[in-house]
Amino acid sequence: MVQVAFFVGAIGATGGALAVIALRNPFYSVLALVVHLVSLAGLFLLLYAQFVAAAQVVVYAGAVMVLYVFVAAYVGAVEEPIWEPIPGQRFLAPLLAVALLVELTIAILGTGLTALDSEGPTVHAGFGTPAEIGNLLLERFLVVFEAASMLLLIAAVGAVVLAGRRTTPPTSSASRPGSAGSGSEVAAGPHAPTATSSLAPADPPSAAEQGG
Repeated sequence: MVQVAFFVGAIGATGGALAVIALRNPFYSVLALVVHLVSLAGLFLLLYAQFVAAAQVVVYAGAVMVLYVFVAAYVGAVEEPIWEPIPGQRFLAPLLAVALLVELTIAILGTGLTALDSEGPTVHAGFGTPAEIGNLLLERFLVVFEAASMLLLIAAVGAVVLAGRRTTPPTSSASRPGSAGSGSEVAAGPHAPTATSSLAPADPPSAAEQGG
């Protein structure tokens, strides 16, 4: 029964991960990621990690997936092209995939296959329970746990501060000094009288006007 549960969880986790990167619709990708996370929770249960399995379902498959759904709904169900317009991506991505495959193959052939005939590690009663995890976090790893919490708090405060900043709106040409006169001159036209033309001396009277 344990072997059947393991293969079901492994197939679900692998299939969900492949569907996340293969599907072009973001909503279907989110649903495939939920299947992947739930399958991982089942695998954690087989490893006697009850707390991690519960956190996997509640936090990741629950809260984080709701956030992803909101983001996908905000962006819209737009089907993106498979190939991104990044130079060299078509040649670099297969090389990285082959390197990862070689690394996993070495790890499985070197250590994983040697434990097939064994019964696995011996765990004590209560291993992986919330009480055991709480004792480890609040006693043995207290400093590391508090440092991680402070880091997350600083990141949250920094995100709020950055989101609260407002950029100064650019000033228009009408509000700049000296721009009002130039605008009125343009509106009046080149033949409009100016202040200097009204102060110019008048023409002298003609001889007919003086004789009359």
